[in-house]
Amino acid sequence: MKQIKTLRARFALWQTALILAFLAAFGGFVFFTLSRSLHTAVDDALLLSAEQVLASLREEDGSLQMIAAANGPELVEFNVFTQRGITLIVLSQNGDVLQAIGPFSLDPLPVIPSLSKSGFQTIPETNEIDRIRVYTLPVLDGGQVVGWVLTMQSLSNAEESLDRLRTTLIIGSGLLSLLAGFAGYFLARRALAPIDEITNTARRISTVDLSARLNLPDTGDEVSRLASTFDEMLARIESGFAREHQFTADASHELRTPLTAMQIILSLVREGEHPALEYRQALEDIAEEANRLQELVENLLQLAHGEGGLELHREEIDLALLLVDVGESLRPIAENKHLTLTCNVPPSLVISGDTDQLIRLIVNLLDNAIKYTDRGSITLSAQEMDGYAIIEVADTGIGIPPDHLPHIFERFYRVESARSSGGAGLGLSIARQIVQAHGGRIEVQSETDEGTIFTVYIPIG
Repeated sequence: MKQIKTLRARFALWQTALILAFLAAFGGFVFFTLSRSLHTAVDDALLLSAEQVLASLREEDGSLQMIAAANGPELVEFNVFTQRGITLIVLSQNGDVLQAIGPFSLDPLPVIPSLSKSGFQTIPETNEIDRIRVYTLPVLDGGQVVGWVLTMQSLSNAEESLDRLRTTLIIGSGLLSLLAGFAGYFLARRALAPIDEITNTARRISTVDLSARLNLPDTGDEVSRLASTFDEMLARIESGFAREHQFTADASHELRTPLTAMQIILSLVREGEHPALEYRQALEDIAEEANRLQELVENLLQLAHGEGGLELHREEIDLALLLVDVGESLRPIAENKHLTLTCNVPPSLVISGDTDQLIRLIVNLLDNAIKYTDRGSITLSAQEMDGYAIIEVADTGIGIPPDHLPHIFERFYRVESARSSGGAGLGLSIARQIVQAHGGRIEVQSETDEGTIFTVYIPIG
């Protein structure tokens, strides 16, 4: 039963059933067509022979007689019919046999004609004779029936031919259907072999090892495309697991750092008595680490929340006013580092977006610019172009080495020279997530020791 439930077995069974049905329909059509043709041929021969006998009849001594050949008493002109097994009989008005030639000429008459019209009859099979087809043709004289012409022929030859055809069709259809079933099973087994390979590969895969691949040759068929799609899916899953594994490892490391620092501070405080100033400093250090931990957790939650697509609460926003407000709120931080923060925005720039997320985006970009700029200026600008609101955050800071530029938007990625800043490497990942959620894109240009420009494109509609 388990084998019958397989796809290849069901395919073979369906193919066998369909071919058997088609062959049965075709065989039935051939059988009935031939049967009708054979019986029609018998009827035509009986009709032709009866009409020829009728045309040759003459009356002698008050009775009907077939014209004999001039060279003898044998009715040689009717030999062509008798050789085909047709019996010719001439009956009187009383039903007496006046003349008879053919295979059934000496047998008792199977039927006694009683109709004034011509017609066919079929005599059922008995122990002595096979089925016989009989044609009765009345002989008329002045509108009165003066006799009959009967032509008879056995249907045994036609029925034997039909029996042989029926047997051939039944045996042939059965054998062809079985052969088609076996061939279908073999072809289905070959065609579905990659499916078994996919199944076996899927069983070998685990979260520990996702490197298994099918690597089947590209034949261009559906199974080949399925195998290729399966390999691509495995590659994406492996890449996703690798990213999640790296994310978990990095998150654990980043979370462990402030917790470890807090534990060390608490251990030192608990060792003996300390001046009040040291306790105050310890509390401030713990508060700083707690703030760092809180910021890290919030960033992680932000990334996790937007993993499947960040949900935005869209509304009409005057982006120019928002940029000015964010710039003014961060200006004191920039001035503490003796940096100049300049805002160049149009009077009004209305877009559809999420206010909180856009504030978080601009804060992240400006915070990075302030953090990695020791001298010079920071410029926040905006403009409308080609259906986009374009935001630029430019600084004159330390810049980003070219080999790091392709990776700066990855989670927990930090340039080596910036690790001392204490960031977790999540700000730019969150920024890209927010921009993509708004249907836009973010780009970066940077030169070492020259500065960095982040450009954000957000659709206005």
